[in-house]
Amino acid sequence: MKIFGIPIFPEQASTFAKDVDALYFFIFAVSAFFALAVAVSVIYFGIRYHKTHDGEIGARIEGNLSLELLWSVIPTVIAMVMFGWGASVFYHLRRPPAEAMHIYAVGKQWMWKFQHLEGQREINELHIPAGQPVKVTISSEDVLHSLFFPAFRTKIDAIPGRYTELWFEAQTPGSYHIFCTEYCGTNHSGMIGTVTVLEPAQYQVWLQGGGVEGTLAQRGAKLFNDLTCSTCHLDSGQGRGPSLKNIVGKTVELQNGSLVMVDEAYLRESILNSQAKIVKGFQPMMPTFQGLVSEENLVALIEHVKSLSPDATTAAPATGAPSAAVSTQKPAAAEKK
Repeated sequence: MKIFGIPIFPEQASTFAKDVDALYFFIFAVSAFFALAVAVSVIYFGIRYHKTHDGEIGARIEGNLSLELLWSVIPTVIAMVMFGWGASVFYHLRRPPAEAMHIYAVGKQWMWKFQHLEGQREINELHIPAGQPVKVTISSEDVLHSLFFPAFRTKIDAIPGRYTELWFEAQTPGSYHIFCTEYCGTNHSGMIGTVTVLEPAQYQVWLQGGGVEGTLAQRGAKLFNDLTCSTCHLDSGQGRGPSLKNIVGKTVELQNGSLVMVDEAYLRESILNSQAKIVKGFQPMMPTFQGLVSEENLVALIEHVKSLSPDATTAAPATGAPSAAVSTQKPAAAEKK
């Protein structure tokens, strides 16, 4: 966006970029108007009613109810307009469409690592198709980061130990910046990247290149076997752990009687902190995998489990604190990944 030929704002490259900018400019204009009005009033009244001699006494002012109501009601109405408008835009930014393409992002000092469900992996680069909603599920391997797409007008923190997510729909093919906007260490300023928006046909060509071996779920299936998870999680449900078939999107009961929804956060805690919440009917036999499975391998395992539930419409929202553990019963030793 340019003003008098000078670039002021990044290009509006997503479907809701104009909505975000319109709200911003409205708030800016209202703030500038009242700041100017107050400044001008102070200067005017300071000159008009300044003290001309030492013995001068100011006029007695009783107040004006109508005026006081006016300057209370008008700002309240304006503030509520800002609130309603902002809540509407925020709701839209935080509700990805069900048909959105899913990508995983991991923040690490000092890089962004992206994983596509088709198996492609990228570092500080992201390729996406134009005209397709994209949901990015984000985590961190070390400290707080913040994934920011300026041209798409969206960002969210990458928080260790939990998942967050954002979404966007890029409209215009081209290359755009990726930044980290949370100070994360000495090389924070170098934690940058590029998102390349391609025409749908070009994106399909890009997906077919690179010599990728299997999808993300298939890589997770290999890890699932390598970590001997399959020896306890039998499809028949007769193993030392519950069956993971068709479990995503369902509610399970824990030993304490509480009910939890099986989503991405649920599965994450199941792997990393298996003793936190025990599924009813099973014993706490599964070892913890905290520190043994990387964030990248963790999402591969989660995608494998999700692939076992083909009828699930979607996992519950990935944002929020970790949910419950799906199982706690795998005695096999873990191989460090």
